[in-house]
Amino acid sequence: MSTPKLPLTDDERKRLRQAKIKLIDVTGFTTDELSATLNVPKDRANHLLALAKFQAVPSIGPSLANNLVELGFYSLEQIKSGGESGAQLVERLERLHGVWMDPCVEDVMRLAVHHANDPGSDKQWWDFTADRKAYRKQYGYPADRPSVPWHQE
Repeated sequence: MSTPKLPLTDDERKRLRQAKIKLIDVTGFTTDELSATLNVPKDRANHLLALAKFQAVPSIGPSLANNLVELGFYSLEQIKSGGESGAQLVERLERLHGVWMDPCVEDVMRLAVHHANDPGSDKQWWDFTADRKAYRKQYGYPADRPSVPWHQE
């Protein structure tokens, strides 16, 4: 597991250092524990904890972890219980941002759904590329898909 990259304030970094907590260990905390350690509201601690936990999944980095939080998820359990597919998640993300996403974002969303259902898996995002291509060949994209690509926003 790699060290997560978190959008911490200087004060939050200082508090972690004072508590002798490494970023890689943040995922072992509860929201209440992290809130108390950082002296931040529970919603802030929950946000940081979600980012760290999502980054613990192979090949999910800070940006895509943030995308999952933007979609309203704070845990793999929530992704699992939501019942959406990776395709549905990326379609929702595209509507949220008003741009179509790089195809690898859909692969990562598929990866997140897979890991939510099989937490011990060692699959990476590229293991879902063939599935995405086959799915999109068969079903295409929604008619209301944004027309502007992510790199032009």
